[in-house]
Parts: sequence; structure tokens; C-alpha cells
Amino acid sequence: MAGTVTMYSTTWCGYCRRLKSQMEREGIAYTEVNIEHDPESAKFVEQVNNGNQLVPTVLFPDGSALPNPSLAQVKEKLSA
Repeated sequence: MAGTVTMYSTTWCGYCRRLKSQMEREGIAYTEVNIEHDPESAKFVEQVNNGNQLVPTVLFPDGSALPNPSLAQVKEKLSA
């Protein structure tokens, strides 16, 4: 699976921890951005999620983003 995704997350998010561990197990490279420490990334997450700070939000190399995706959705998007 070519390309690195960016995962917007928080330290307290259980869904984020689960997706990170699944992606690591599958060998999917990602860059993590904690929206609590980066106000600009928090604004981006709100922008792509209709004003909500939904995490994890995953940004793909093609510029599209998915809120709280499953591992299957991430893999499908990267293979397209």
C-alpha cells in the first residue's frame, strides 16, 4: 500500500489507539497529529467533519478524509 496517511487524534481517544495499533500491525505508515496540541489541525478536522472535532480523522494522499474509519476502510481507500 503506497502512501502515508495522516491521522488526526487525541491522547484520550480509544478509537485512535485501536486504529493506530491495527495500522501498525498491517504495516500501514502514518503520521499522527494531536489536535489538542495543534490548533490549525483542530480547525482542519472541524472543517472536514461539518464543524465537529471527530477523531480519529484520517487524511489520505489523494486529499480525501474519513472520520473514524475502520481498518478495512483505510485499506480499501489506499488500494484504490
